[in-house]
Amino acid sequence: MKLRILSSAFNDLAAGREFYDRQGEGWGDYFFDSVFADIDSLSLNGGIHLKVLGHHRRLASRFPYAIYYQMNSSSDVIVHRVLDCRQDPEKIRIELEPS
Repeated sequence: MKLRILSSAFNDLAAGREFYDRQGEGWGDYFFDSVFADIDSLSLNGGIHLKVLGHHRRLASRFPYAIYYQMNSSSDVIVHRVLDCRQDPEKIRIELEPS
């Protein structure tokens, strides 16, 4: 199973890293490494997570973030967004709508 991360997900990770960098030294790196490990695990267990708003949703292990991804016909994992679960659910719905 291949893993593909879209630029929108990388942008989300960068924003999260920046937020946690402001919280304290080393937190941004810890956030990035932790959530990226969760994303990497999708290469083994992609597709087992509950579908929400047309995407599989894997909750991050250590931070209040959700990884939204889809599977293609070759069973490859495509990560679309990595969103903070503390925001308004309506905003999450809008973020996940196709462009």
